[in-house]
Amino acid sequence: MRIIDIHGMTNMELVRGETNEWYWATDYIHGDLYEAEELFRQGHSVKSNRLYLIHYPDGTVYEPVPPVDGQYLGYPVYDDGTVVLLVVNFAKSKIHILRFLHQQEETQEVVQLPLSTVKDCYNLMLHTSPLSLTRQPDNGTFEIIWPEEASFVINDRETLNFRDGDKLYFNIWYEDPDYREETLVRSLRDGKIIDQIHGDICVMPNGERWLIQ
Repeated sequence: MRIIDIHGMTNMELVRGETNEWYWATDYIHGDLYEAEELFRQGHSVKSNRLYLIHYPDGTVYEPVPPVDGQYLGYPVYDDGTVVLLVVNFAKSKIHILRFLHQQEETQEVVQLPLSTVKDCYNLMLHTSPLSLTRQPDNGTFEIIWPEEASFVINDRETLNFRDGDKLYFNIWYEDPDYREETLVRSLRDGKIIDQIHGDICVMPNGERWLIQ
């Protein structure tokens, strides 16, 4: 039995992307990113959540971004051999996307965006292939914030699963009356549905895509 000390956190999960080496844990001190933003906008003091990366198989624990008041971290992803972090500094009105270079134990900034680029941080998330910052507000739209800009209408039962170049793979669920799932492939350019696949697609740690039917 190996003991992994992540400072009182008792749950960790695999970083999304093509990896089986990296896990992460956070304390969600103010809930998720959007909930922390709401508190800040209401004038409350916001402390940074603590986000730790755990490397398998050695069990080394890293804290890539030091906590700073007025800052909050979103979900990390694995892209091009590194873990990528989403950091929003409410106090400075900045969005940072950072790569964690674990051998050097330092972060490298990929891009810095003004927080005004987005209406709010609701469902603000990173995705990969290529690395992208997306947002899915609750008004039936989907937005790509960076590196391109795109916006189109989707069904409120859709969630982006992964991106493959200029194709976006969305999962959609139905209850008619039995529950089932499908994959909708949309064009990045205009959101047009270009394929519809029965079942859900899971991206495996080795990069394979398994269609679950």
